[in-house]
Amino acid sequence: MKTDQTNLKAGSTRPNIILILVDDMGYSDIGCYGSEVKTPNLDRLARQGMRFSSMYNAARCCPTRASLLTGCYPHKAGIGHMIGDFGIESYRGRLLDENVTIAEALKSAGYDTLMSGKWHVGGDYDSRFTDQWNPGDEEHPVPLQRGFDRFYGLLDGASSYFNPHFIMEDTKRVLPDCDDYYATDAFSRKAVDMIRDQQSSDNPFFLYLAYTAPHWPLHAPEEDIAKYEGSFKKGWDYHRGARMEELKASGILKDGWNISPRDPLVDSWEAVSDKSWEDRRMAVYAAQVELLDKGVGQVLDELDRLEIADDTVIMFLSDNGGCAELLAEDGWARFYAGKSLDGRDVRLGNRTDLLPGDATTFMSYDRGWSNLSNAPFRLHKRFVHEGGISTPFIVRWPGEVEANSIAHKECHVMDVLPTLLDILGVSSPTERAGLSEAPKMDGESFLGCLQGRTEPRQTPIFWEHQGNAAIRNGEWKLVKTHGGDWELYNMDDDRTEIKNLVEGNESIRERLLRDYNAWAEYCDVRDWVELEKMFQTLYPGSKLH
Repeated sequence: MKTDQTNLKAGSTRPNIILILVDDMGYSDIGCYGSEVKTPNLDRLARQGMRFSSMYNAARCCPTRASLLTGCYPHKAGIGHMIGDFGIESYRGRLLDENVTIAEALKSAGYDTLMSGKWHVGGDYDSRFTDQWNPGDEEHPVPLQRGFDRFYGLLDGASSYFNPHFIMEDTKRVLPDCDDYYATDAFSRKAVDMIRDQQSSDNPFFLYLAYTAPHWPLHAPEEDIAKYEGSFKKGWDYHRGARMEELKASGILKDGWNISPRDPLVDSWEAVSDKSWEDRRMAVYAAQVELLDKGVGQVLDELDRLEIADDTVIMFLSDNGGCAELLAEDGWARFYAGKSLDGRDVRLGNRTDLLPGDATTFMSYDRGWSNLSNAPFRLHKRFVHEGGISTPFIVRWPGEVEANSIAHKECHVMDVLPTLLDILGVSSPTERAGLSEAPKMDGESFLGCLQGRTEPRQTPIFWEHQGNAAIRNGEWKLVKTHGGDWELYNMDDDRTEIKNLVEGNESIRERLLRDYNAWAEYCDVRDWVELEKMFQTLYPGSKLH
């Protein structure tokens, strides 16, 4: 792979870079974005750095990771849907060979590259048959094949936090290394160990810390759950309103915006029959968020101990909005069935006769609490309304980013790699491993924004996932759900997408739709109904989620 290292800024010191990605966490789930959940370490990053109000992801875990790692739209990186291979370049289910990853680009610029956590861009694995996996072959690239020097973590999408089915260290499968194993703690511990070990090198380092938390299942140690039991008995309606007010008071959201209505598929809190069980579900989720924050704190403490905090850029974000999936009820959990480490059966599904949280349960927090996680926005993970694609985004860069500042420029995860290359003054990679020319990155640098300059975005942002589609160009957003009609919103006046302006603004709709259709052709976006049919042919009897 070739990059131009001659463009490093004269006299500049290359900073260490830490990119922290969390999983299925909504826009308002951390303290500095309005939450009641205790996240002192992320709040510290926010006080010392910049929060973005309008950072976007790609609505789902695999597409977001593909886009973040390559600087391209997910379809251009090979993951237009998830990890299933449709035999089409835009839907290979794995990173395409010609795309240069963030690790490969930074390694070429002289960085040591480290990863701890979730991969999920290396093709399709069946979690029930780990003995049949062949990670590292051509169809299943692992991190060490895509630019990382070290790796510890999960190859596929999710697992028990206490009893993960497949953990890889570098290129070999390993087992949990202690009786009280908890994945979030293990990912944090390995990240700290990697930073410490790397200090013998003269190179700067890039660390990609990709937590699975707070993705289902609802798993956390009992003492951490206990801190939150009873905290959510006022219900999702109350907490949605409280978070909205906090977001307005902080300046992240405009005071004139209204909170979106409660999801129409969610009951009012008054109609909920088992409030204590619902409170427990959200208590476990909150504990998962606090535990990932604790892990971030361990990384920050190590930087301080090594006296390298001022030489390190840290970015934090989530891969998609809160998740409304039901698991056993919609077919998910069968992929993760098994036993706990001590041999007990794992009971699947959101059963009110069981308390969520321990290793023998496998539950999700469902639509009502996901609606809270995504407050004040509409819809959830998978959708491209604001609730599915809006992420908290924090950047700490000592001496460069103004402390406790807020940026309102609309950005996308594909912008991260171009921004990091811009920080280093390194030109974009032109090829990977002697292959054909690397695709041009679709993202654009937001370095000027980090340095306090007001610079409008140069290109629109587009989305497509499972037939859900959108374009945002400046203040206008055109969006639809699969099978639904196009809706038009003015993001300056109504980012919570309450007032559909499509009637009376046909010229704006048509202009945006032309741009969207041109983008869909550029990315080889396929019709979702046809993809579903194709999937049934390729994977008979399986359900496409």
